[in-house]
Amino acid sequence: MSANPQWDIPRALGVARLFHLVCGLRDACVTPFLTLYLRQLGLAAPWVGVLMGTKHLVAAFWAPFCAFLAESYQKRRALLIGSLLGSVGASLLVVLVPPLDGELVSRSCNASSGGATTGPPPGVAPPASVTPAQDSAADPAAGAPSLPAKRSAGMAEASGFNKEPGDSAQGPLSRLPSHLVGSGARSRTTSRVLLQPVTPGVKENPRESAVEVVNTAFPSLPGGTGLESPTKGTAQALDLSLEGLPRTFILSLASLVFWELLTAPLQQVADDSLYEYLDFVDATDRYRSLWVWGLLGMAAGTCGIAALAGHLDCFLTTSRPRGAVHFYGYSLVSTLASLVGIAFPVPIFRQREPRHKTVKALSLIGGDPRLILLAITVFLIGATASTVQNFLFWHMEDHGSGELVMSFAVALSLLGEILLYPLKTKLLKKLSRVGTVALGLSCLAGQLLYYSFLWSWWSVLPIQILGAISNGALWWAVGASIEDLATPGTERPLGAMFRGHFYGGGLSLGSFMGGFVGMHFGLPVLYWAGCVALLLWLALYLTIQSRLPQERRINYSKLLATEASDTSDSEEGTERDWLVKAMREEHSDWKG
Repeated sequence: MSANPQWDIPRALGVARLFHLVCGLRDACVTPFLTLYLRQLGLAAPWVGVLMGTKHLVAAFWAPFCAFLAESYQKRRALLIGSLLGSVGASLLVVLVPPLDGELVSRSCNASSGGATTGPPPGVAPPASVTPAQDSAADPAAGAPSLPAKRSAGMAEASGFNKEPGDSAQGPLSRLPSHLVGSGARSRTTSRVLLQPVTPGVKENPRESAVEVVNTAFPSLPGGTGLESPTKGTAQALDLSLEGLPRTFILSLASLVFWELLTAPLQQVADDSLYEYLDFVDATDRYRSLWVWGLLGMAAGTCGIAALAGHLDCFLTTSRPRGAVHFYGYSLVSTLASLVGIAFPVPIFRQREPRHKTVKALSLIGGDPRLILLAITVFLIGATASTVQNFLFWHMEDHGSGELVMSFAVALSLLGEILLYPLKTKLLKKLSRVGTVALGLSCLAGQLLYYSFLWSWWSVLPIQILGAISNGALWWAVGASIEDLATPGTERPLGAMFRGHFYGGGLSLGSFMGGFVGMHFGLPVLYWAGCVALLLWLALYLTIQSRLPQERRINYSKLLATEASDTSDSEEGTERDWLVKAMREEHSDWKG
């Protein structure tokens, strides 16, 4: 034990590791699956993009502000505990948001628990034959069965964003979005168009005769419980979606913003507290490896919550989508994290450093072309990464992937980053920082291109190992470049600005744009666009970087030794160097 209990470094590091692990478990319960839950509520891609973009925008500017206030008023521990406990209630508010079609959720749960005919996972609709009104006949039975508009394509029509292309001679599949055609062409399905003659005496409803969606038999898909596709009139689903959309969207927006206001400051406040605690006793070298525990918690948490959600299914409630289990797990782990937060190391002294560190970091970026180039790169990384964070699970679900397969994809990327970490120094030394950034951008572009060609429920798994480079090595190179270009005392504020403002701003803009692009052109086109943008910026980045003047750091110890040897014969020249003079005076005083 340390003589001073405040500086018990082994205990502080142990609590910090546990805190990072529990927070990783907590974030893994909801963060990767949040957009999937919004899809289960019935929201289309543009609305989900707006929700996620607003969430990232709030986090980018609210977290630094709260961290500044907590440091100024010495309320860091209160903010940590309040954030963890407040997020428990805020996450449960998201569960209270009503879905667009509550009856659809209850019927899905009844079908899954009753062992009915198997079908696609929640939110996935089978390929359907869409027939114009003039070519199809009215079903004599009122309320004729049809697939609910639950998946992205269906909710797109319900939300008014999807525009069906014109008829072509290639059959009914030509009228579907490209990602649905590709998914339906490769899945083992049996489609059958049901054509019935017009029955006299049946009054035709123009809304009900707009489109006719035909049921399709689906086999069991790995990774999820088979569901029987509930039936409902297309016109009724359309009217219900248009009526319930504003309420569902506004309540989702309010709950997500409130939730983000409570959770966003947690990570930055905890990092600042731990760094200052260790910096006081010159132990910041141990701080650099604590992030590994957070990744371990994320990897374990994603797999654990996915397995739990698949096992419980609709056991807890039949009035909410099955994704509500993720929020219940999040609330439980947040409560445990608050207990760990009570013992989290927080320094009790006031730091005597000049304020306005963010302003200094911003002025430093404006005066260095290398930092400007790096900031644009980080912003573009955030914009393209948002397409993966928001809609990759949608794309996987369209190809039959269950939540367990999705969690394996996330865990593979995180574990690859952990395994690559021992090679960090060698990688940066062999390729240089610029080369590592270029390699990371290339791997991220390759992942996006691969995602656009998914063909099966498992096909995403092999490419996930590249996440170790496109996420881990890329950010290591960015951090090393920031440390090299920053002035003394601005490394951490500069790094926080790159992570928060530039990367978070990129995530926000990419989310706003990605939802609309994915809806109108399909998710494969969205990933193609991200891949092309990254490759074009990579060529421009390398071209500009090669034309910038090369600046070298001055090694003051070598310079001092050289100047001392060169001026050894001239006492007058040596005395002009104040540093040499001060060292000689100190040496003479010690000798005397």
